[in-house]
Amino acid sequence: MARGQAPVREGTSAPVSGYRVKHTYPHDPNAYTQGLEFVDGYLYEGTGLNGRSSIRKVQLETGKVLRQRPVAREHFGEGITVWKSRIIELTWQSGIAFTYDRESFEPRQSFRYTGEGWGLTHDSVSLIMSDGTADLRFLEPGTFKERRRITVTDAGRPVRQLNELEWIKGQVFANVWTTDRIARIDPQSGRVLGWIDLNGLRPASQRENADAVLNGIAYDAAGDRLFVTGKLWSSLFEITVVPR
Repeated sequence: MARGQAPVREGTSAPVSGYRVKHTYPHDPNAYTQGLEFVDGYLYEGTGLNGRSSIRKVQLETGKVLRQRPVAREHFGEGITVWKSRIIELTWQSGIAFTYDRESFEPRQSFRYTGEGWGLTHDSVSLIMSDGTADLRFLEPGTFKERRRITVTDAGRPVRQLNELEWIKGQVFANVWTTDRIARIDPQSGRVLGWIDLNGLRPASQRENADAVLNGIAYDAAGDRLFVTGKLWSSLFEITVVPR
């Protein structure tokens, strides 16, 4: 059994919901979206690829990039989250997390971690990180020290390739890489409570290439709005989750 994996038990798969598009907004089609968050009326976005990675502050209604900082070419930017006055950014295989001042985007601290960096979000006390496996790590924000980890399962089976994350109403929402599905995860047990199937939101015929997959979840807590987008997508969608 791989490290951190839970025993496999038979069970019933979590229910699947659909969606309805409420609004469509412009999104930079050159943005290889790795992390997305909505804070105080603005989107904060992390983009990837060596030589093209950046952190950004974006105007929702127009898609205009209001502030941007490039990431050094040797690093492949991954998930981001806004923690108090800082933006925290993972890197894919460099094993380094960078922090920036939220207002100026000036660099602050950096932290080391083991394994790959994929998605990042936070609850009220911990950063929550995905690494491409079925595990989620809960980290001390000031040191990146691991507090605990959970293995995400559906019907007892590990759900691997967890990617971009968002904390929404006490649950962790997670893109599963290369799929059009978002898992809603219990942060204590790791059990998938439900799935959101976004098939058809951005048909394959409208995607630039095979890399242009769903990957970007942001939540406006004040307005109770859920936003999703993908790598190299020209649109960002506000959606409502609906039962099937």
